[in-house]
Amino acid sequence: MNALFSQAERQLAALPVPVQLILPDGTKLGADNPKVGFKFKTLRSLSHLVRGRIGALGEDYVEGRVDITGNMRDLMAAAAAILKESPVDNSRPGWLTEMGRKAASVMRHSIERDARQIEFHYDLSDDFYGLWQDPRRVYSCAYYRDSNMTLAQAQEAKLDHICRKLRLQQGERFLDIGAGWGGLLLWAAENYGVDATGITLSKNQHAHVNRLIEEKGLKNRVRMLLLDYRKLEETQPYDKIASVGMFEHVGRAQLTAYFAKIRRLLRPGGLVMNHGITSGGTYNAQLGSGMGDFIEKYIFPGGELVHVSKVLETLSDGGLEAVDVENLRPHYARTLWAWSDGLEAKLDEAYRILSGEQGAKSVRAYRLYLSGCAMAFEQGWISLNQVLCQRQGTFDSTELDNPPGQAYPFRRGYMYG
Repeated sequence: MNALFSQAERQLAALPVPVQLILPDGTKLGADNPKVGFKFKTLRSLSHLVRGRIGALGEDYVEGRVDITGNMRDLMAAAAAILKESPVDNSRPGWLTEMGRKAASVMRHSIERDARQIEFHYDLSDDFYGLWQDPRRVYSCAYYRDSNMTLAQAQEAKLDHICRKLRLQQGERFLDIGAGWGGLLLWAAENYGVDATGITLSKNQHAHVNRLIEEKGLKNRVRMLLLDYRKLEETQPYDKIASVGMFEHVGRAQLTAYFAKIRRLLRPGGLVMNHGITSGGTYNAQLGSGMGDFIEKYIFPGGELVHVSKVLETLSDGGLEAVDVENLRPHYARTLWAWSDGLEAKLDEAYRILSGEQGAKSVRAYRLYLSGCAMAFEQGWISLNQVLCQRQGTFDSTELDNPPGQAYPFRRGYMYG
């Protein structure tokens, strides 16, 4: 045990913030005036810290085997330094592992299983999410068009950024796949006059958005359906489609089929925005050092990430053409810190909403998830890309600003003008 303690002391000395460890017998290691403290109930948890097994250490915290004190920004600064190597580099699979992942991806994304996985996350508690999200409950990367924006302002800027990229027009048929709590769906209807359809697998989200539609008097041209994307009717194509924070739930083995489905739902020349989290490496489906396993167990069961190059490959295989790609990684880091700070400011209320032992575990898991993801985006271990695509149609190349039959003008300035 002396070797483990000595290794822990050497590690503590190299951290960027003062950290103190309290061992099961009460022995203290590290700083006398720490910014971050770990109180271990088992020595196995200490070994997880020493070995850089961040995911396992996070699980120990969620399950009550270690207590953590200090603010989340200091904790994540320490966590990044504890890692022995990049969680992107150490998650590279061998060929046999990769084959197993592909087979598992096929099996874990049936219609029934996806519904259960979405319910696990999104139906946790509307009140809990409302504590730290913006008033519209936009649960995806914000867009800080101005660095002084609040979270709420940046989320509205993101909604408008997407609508501008899609060139939404009055009366167009617009589909939002995975519409969440209705932020984009309602913004597009109210500000751009579209006929809007949203789908979700979350019963809570479905009920919430339909209440808003009723309250806003939009039933004549806005609808929210409890429906799997695979069951969408293809008889009447949409002019524009958005998929925001959705394709991460589809599974890497199903991505080509997913984009092919979107193509069949879209009119020739129509546009689709795919906005979602992508991996930092070209080969890893999740983060290493146990971080991906932690997210799979406590936050997003069934979630799978691919590199933006794989997104471009699979959407092309599905029959779509990418016309614009924008990396919003710094914006998501800032969004996640805003969410993390919001949750930290209302922890007592969070524990009241998610009561009992299981509820307390969920609060602890989200504390680590939000701040840990903020760190991961800052480090470049994961990213966020908006890929604007079209279903190809013929056009006159002399008309680059408004080519007949095409929604995309082949000049990028319209997005920002």
